[in-house]
Amino acid sequence: MDLVLSVVMLAAFALLAGAFWLWRRGGARKQAGLMVLLAVIALANVAIWIVPGEDGAAPVDLVEQQPAR
Repeated sequence: MDLVLSVVMLAAFALLAGAFWLWRRGGARKQAGLMVLLAVIALANVAIWIVPGEDGAAPVDLVEQQPAR
């Protein structure tokens, strides 16, 4: 699970860098905005998985504690 979250974080940063580059180039501003939106959604999904809840346990920790099927 850690690998998946790491890849999503790297993809989000790559999307932000690509959006900045596309915006600075002057073309396709709509696509640059959509790339930023997708990066924000990806970062929010990672935050949902790693931020602890009221009980102090993060969802990613609870998934890793369950036995494999």
